[in-house]
Amino acid sequence: MKRKIFATDNSYNWFILRIVLGVVVLAHGLQKTFGWFGGFGWEQSMNYFTGHVGLPSALAALVILIESLGAFLLIIGFAGRINAFLLGIVMIGAFFVDHRHNGFFMNWFGNQRGEGFEFDLLIWAITAVLTVNGSGRLSIDRLLARGYDNQSVKYTTA
Repeated sequence: MKRKIFATDNSYNWFILRIVLGVVVLAHGLQKTFGWFGGFGWEQSMNYFTGHVGLPSALAALVILIESLGAFLLIIGFAGRINAFLLGIVMIGAFFVDHRHNGFFMNWFGNQRGEGFEFDLLIWAITAVLTVNGSGRLSIDRLLARGYDNQSVKYTTA
């Protein structure tokens, strides 16, 4: 099971997608966690998710942690499949709660109620690719998978 979670090839493609997705989502997560980059911070984000959206507080905290800690773990390539999948799930929630009612386009010019779902589609595509293919080159997953392969070779040849 662990081998399937961590296994990945040495592709620069998954590395690039992993880093870009992680950086973009981490910035949003840090807005929610610490109030950085003009964000609201933990308390106000929790109030939004529990009060406005209606999430239980444990699930609201999980969403914030996925966008912050999960995005960081994705950047370093640890449990990339799991973190990418979880980020995709978070974006499904954002789609149904905030974005689908606003149409396709993001709100570049401030002439609609909120953000559309074009960003969600990009996130879903990237998370799907990473969930299927893993973290790629320069990832902790790749190092861990190599360790599992070495263990299995050692035990089968001895």
